[in-house]
Amino acid sequence: MTVTAGFDHGARAYSVPHAYALAQASDLAYKDQSTIEDQARNWGFDQVRHHESRFTPPFPLEDTQAYTAASDRMIVTAFRGTEPAQIKDWLSDSTTPPWPGYGGTGYVHYGFGEALDSVWPDVRNAVAELRDNGQTVWFTGHSLGGALAMLAGARMYLEDPRLLADGVYTYGQPRACDLTLADAYNQGFGQRTYRFVNNNDIVPQVPPEPAYTHVKELRYIDSKGRIHDSVPLLTGLADRARGLTADAFAPASDGVRDHSIKRYLEALEKNLG
Repeated sequence: MTVTAGFDHGARAYSVPHAYALAQASDLAYKDQSTIEDQARNWGFDQVRHHESRFTPPFPLEDTQAYTAASDRMIVTAFRGTEPAQIKDWLSDSTTPPWPGYGGTGYVHYGFGEALDSVWPDVRNAVAELRDNGQTVWFTGHSLGGALAMLAGARMYLEDPRLLADGVYTYGQPRACDLTLADAYNQGFGQRTYRFVNNNDIVPQVPPEPAYTHVKELRYIDSKGRIHDSVPLLTGLADRARGLTADAFAPASDGVRDHSIKRYLEALEKNLG
């Protein structure tokens, strides 16, 4: 789709335009470095740092990639995601050993913990270096990138609060931590996080509960592209059913189709007015 909106570098609170801009930043994380730098400049960010680390965990993850873009008013770190087929097996494995939670609080999914740990020193240092004018700081990502963005926000909040991020926006993120860490996160950071779930997107439903859970605040996108601050109690099941039957030729693929970052961008764009 055509990029039609940019960043409001003075944004400090939740808004659909801000969510749309950060979804675009999440989409950009899938691109090559030169494309990232060109688009970041078009959005008004004059400095970009790339973060990449290769490692060999007991999961089919090859590397972690992210970028940090900075202007004189705003800093955005966007983590790259991956496709559902690539993360299906290890996301669904409830026997995965836990990774110690941040600030000695609870635990996180091992794969996510190792992935974030591989780039965290570089990300933290970039934010600390670039935040030279009191800029707001935002973490964002789609899919796996959303889980890493949420954990980056948690890690900064629990371990280095002087660098406290102003917000975390995620799109189709999987569950990333246990209830203990989620509760601690929600108490002090819940009103800064917005977790978008598009209708029947399958990825937010894994890894399985109760071992792993989500943090607040949910923004549910229904089958018609409307945004809600919760799944409607009376109409939620019917809405999900409509989503499942939206494509008569491939109804079973709805959970994967709804996960696409393009679907999130399309829905958010509909709500810009």
